Amino acid sequence: MSKRIAGPEIERLIQLLAKVPGLGPRSARRAALHLIKKKEQLLGPLAAAMAEALDTVRICSTCGNVDTCDPCTVCTDARRDPATLIVVEDVADLWALERAGAINARYHVLGGTLSPLDGVGPEELNIKALVDRVAAGGFGELILAVNATVEGQTTAHYITDQLDGLGVKVTRLAHGVPVGGELDYLDEGTLAAALKSRTTF
Repeated sequence: MSKRIAGPEIERLIQLLAKVPGLGPRSARRAALHLIKKKEQLLGPLAAAMAEALDTVRICSTCGNVDTCDPCTVCTDARRDPATLIVVEDVADLWALERAGAINARYHVLGGTLSPLDGVGPEELNIKALVDRVAAGGFGELILAVNATVEGQTTAHYITDQLDGLGVKVTRLAHGVPVGGELDYLDEGTLAAALKSRTTF
């Protein structure tokens, strides 16, 4: 059993930081110590920002994004293509696509993927809301931007079945060789997907 080296308030800070993805117990201790050393410059403003986020952040009732307004900034942006809808697993995926800046469309966040072994069925995800949005009309293309995992592909197939007959073109992200990638370092699945998704040069 390890000895307590700080008061309960600091121990609680370390325990909470350790729950943040990417931070283990050791990294959490280092982060807590850094925050405490920079109490005025970092810890105080961080605590204020977190308190403000707790009071103001909400889930968009239209797409599932997180923002301080509902509908969110993405949904109310009139400059976006209203006919293209990108379906993502999580808000982090939405943010990643926005950082890439490759497309200016609307989004729908599923909140995960189908995983019967983990008890995640269609009812636990925002699939019904997606079907309702598409059924209401206005979308010409739906891009399934889900991860290339078994769960992601199962979810994509399920969504495609649910949208059958609604008159929307369903596409998915290409899979294959990443920009700057060397063939020798890629796994067999990625190479096979790249060959299947080949395009005219």
